[in-house]
Amino acid sequence: MPREDGIGAALRRKEDFRFITGRGNYTDDIDRPGQLHAVFVHSPHANARIRSIDADAARRMPGVAAVFLGSDLAADKIGGLPCGWQIHSRDGSPMVEPVHPVIAVDHVRYVGDQVAMVVAKSRREAQDAAEQVEVDYEVLPAAASTADAMSPGAPRVWEQAPNNVCYDWELGDKVAVDAAFGRAKHVTRLQLVNNRLIPNAIEPRAAIGDFDRATGEYTLYTTSQNPHVIRLLMGAFVLNIPEHKLRVVAPDVGGGFGSKIFHYAEEAAVTWAAGKLRLPVKWTADRSESFLCDAHGRDHVTTAELALDENGRFLAMRVETIANMGAYLSTFAPAVPTYLYATLLAGQYTTPVIHCNVKAVFTNTVPVDAYRGAGRPEATFVVERLVETAAHEMGIDPAELRRRNFVAPDAFPYQTPVALQYDSGNYAGSLDAALAAIDYKGFEQRRAASAAKGRLRGIGLSAYIEACGIAPSAVVGALGARAGLYEAAEVRVNPTGSVVVFTGTHSHGQGHETTFAQVVAERLGIPAENVEVVHGDTNRIPFGMGTYGSRSLAVGGSALSKALDKVETKAKKIAAHMLEASEADIEFVDGKFTVAGTDRSLAFGDIALQAYVPHNFPHDTLEPGLDEQAYYDPKNFTYPAGCHICEVEIDQDTGHVHIDRFVAADDFGKIVNPMIVEGQVHGGIVQGVGQALHEGCVYDAEGQLLTGSYNDYSMPRANDVPFFEVSTQETPCPHNPLGVKGCGEAGAIAAPAAVMNAVLHALAPAGVKHLDMPATPRRVWEALRAARVPAAAE
Repeated sequence: MPREDGIGAALRRKEDFRFITGRGNYTDDIDRPGQLHAVFVHSPHANARIRSIDADAARRMPGVAAVFLGSDLAADKIGGLPCGWQIHSRDGSPMVEPVHPVIAVDHVRYVGDQVAMVVAKSRREAQDAAEQVEVDYEVLPAAASTADAMSPGAPRVWEQAPNNVCYDWELGDKVAVDAAFGRAKHVTRLQLVNNRLIPNAIEPRAAIGDFDRATGEYTLYTTSQNPHVIRLLMGAFVLNIPEHKLRVVAPDVGGGFGSKIFHYAEEAAVTWAAGKLRLPVKWTADRSESFLCDAHGRDHVTTAELALDENGRFLAMRVETIANMGAYLSTFAPAVPTYLYATLLAGQYTTPVIHCNVKAVFTNTVPVDAYRGAGRPEATFVVERLVETAAHEMGIDPAELRRRNFVAPDAFPYQTPVALQYDSGNYAGSLDAALAAIDYKGFEQRRAASAAKGRLRGIGLSAYIEACGIAPSAVVGALGARAGLYEAAEVRVNPTGSVVVFTGTHSHGQGHETTFAQVVAERLGIPAENVEVVHGDTNRIPFGMGTYGSRSLAVGGSALSKALDKVETKAKKIAAHMLEASEADIEFVDGKFTVAGTDRSLAFGDIALQAYVPHNFPHDTLEPGLDEQAYYDPKNFTYPAGCHICEVEIDQDTGHVHIDRFVAADDFGKIVNPMIVEGQVHGGIVQGVGQALHEGCVYDAEGQLLTGSYNDYSMPRANDVPFFEVSTQETPCPHNPLGVKGCGEAGAIAAPAAVMNAVLHALAPAGVKHLDMPATPRRVWEALRAARVPAAAE
């Protein structure tokens, strides 16, 4: 019988009590004795030379301890913020990689670029003093548009990047693709914009730098998704602090969605300042500062084509994408529109040849980097918009067209033409489940009912796939990653039989403390409540590569599983000694060690105690203790997949899009906690709906951020979405010990295409053929009006 707290149990989250009762311990909750407060002065211009900075008045303000400029850091030989991935252009040249100073020295390149740091006894005093810093700028023209960054005459962001091109990269067989298009019976072409998004975690970023003069050790408390990587980057490349003298602590973190993966300027600045001032320095962003300075997401302009034969079989795909990097290269930015995007353009289909060209461009905007899904939502949007449009153009039911082109369940492992080898899947199974859940056959009846009310109704499908469990180190290293992407875990069994798990992944709301405890409970036969999960402290965890790309359970959980293997092996040795039996005869089932074929047994707790009371151990062959570590480097990515279907009703008078139904049928491999999985899917769908209908970052031609607050940037609310109908099937991953694939990003990947396919299906009878995200009421209303004007004129 399955355990009530083991794998597959919908166990309530252990950590929720402290979160919902206000007992979490976030970075801003931490106060260090004698701490000072930092406030940054930001550039109001998108592109400008700094003629001079006068900080004398600020230094004379009450409470001010120091005002630091970029020249101060340069004098200390502080390095620039490093980029973690290198891409080569198709001619073999490396990407253009400009220096990203922690604080700008003589030039600012986006609105929000840091130009000074004011440190004072209180935050209020630092804010008042920051207003007294006078900067003399020579304002220059800005390149703010993704689409126009390469245009002749566009202002150049970096002198060493002609036409603002960071790299010009390609993947796939262009000759074969061109040949396939030549024999196609139908070609679908689309111009697509994947709108720029601003991440909005509940907890804004924060950082506290501390320095212990007695030991010479630095400590950084920060809102990070991967503290070990921050320690590595900041210690080795920015501040030149030996790793053993630098501790990074990421306590409770209130959401990340990718925006807290990266190494930010503020983390380095407060740590450096703490060493200079010999006092802790704390910085917490307000919401407006987060809009200006946190890495943004998405921002692609794409031309895509799909070639089909007369039966609707896909022959080839051709994709040209301009991807915005912003003004500087953030930590993972170059990998997002290349290896996390183009490699997913096969989708769930057997498209035999694909070619993709990506031109990454610099603009005078905030750096763009990974955001929930990172490249996979952009790829799914291209593929699923093409497939849905092709189906309507050819008069083939969209579900049927997908079914004709799916990779068959018996075709795995399946090698795509864009480098990836899918491990397992059952795409038709997910499609069938989603069609049944939404009552696909009954759509026309519902559309007629909407029409009777003067409203438009549409239905849209999105059959997505993503690459998770990032990633095999050998593969990502060959692709340009400057780090390995394994994971580490330690299982420490206490003498009383309780267990502490130290994991290199990091939880910022996903429920790892519960999920990982369930894995241990299942394996060791102990209550999940007797398992503590520790993460986020480089002094306590062996090592770790953090949480992103739905890798925590697939990679971190697999490392945990390997550590549990070692615990079981050691425990069997102890049991064999205590039971006076051969180690080969010891069986371990449901928390009990038994000599095979006998009734002689010991409970796990007995073994745990004996491990630390080794009075009669043969110490030459059996060591005391029960504490094991393991590292896990996966053989392949994992490939969650599924089908999401959205049904919308549109008010023609206002342009308002109402989501009437949304169903999700996902295959995440083995599921450890279905309740947590369902919550992850809900959150992802809402973020995807946000991109499709609400959210859009807008810069004007001068590079001024026009959507810098919640007055201008619309986030989805509870009443903007329906109750979701979520189901799962389990096609286990064949190459990790848990059979898991990952679930955290699926909703954000699938939903934008499903929603927009539904919106455009609804608008088609009115003559609207194209609409970019977000499909706001104004955009929908204007599209309807524009489509009707020619008809009225006739």
